Amino acid sequence: QLQASGGGLVQPGGSLRLSCTTSGFTLDAYAIGWFRQAPGKEREGVAAISSSDGSTRYADSVKGRFTISRHNAKNTVYLQMNSLKPEDTAVYYCATGRLATMISRYYNYWGQGTQVTVSS
Repeated sequence: QLQASGGGLVQPGGSLRLSCTTSGFTLDAYAIGWFRQAPGKEREGVAAISSSDGSTRYADSVKGRFTISRHNAKNTVYLQMNSLKPEDTAVYYCATGRLATMISRYYNYWGQGTQVTVSS
């Protein structure tokens, strides 16, 4: 089972690090995407990392603030989120796929989400 964790309540300008892990398979064989969904809004891609060369992609809204990375020995993919803004508030999900893309239909295995709330 794929599991996202590390969410919580943080003040604007603060940081959080989300983790995506599983015990059922090795994540380094897959592209990993982070997505988020705020109330009343569609799910949107945030960041993705490829399985082949570790190349990364980011949504324009998070470029320069978020960093996606792998720790293969821990079978974990991280999403480091800095300079958080209230508009980053959402449930964050990780997913596995073949392509490191921001498009959700290219991902076929989704974990349960973790809530991130940015508020003073």
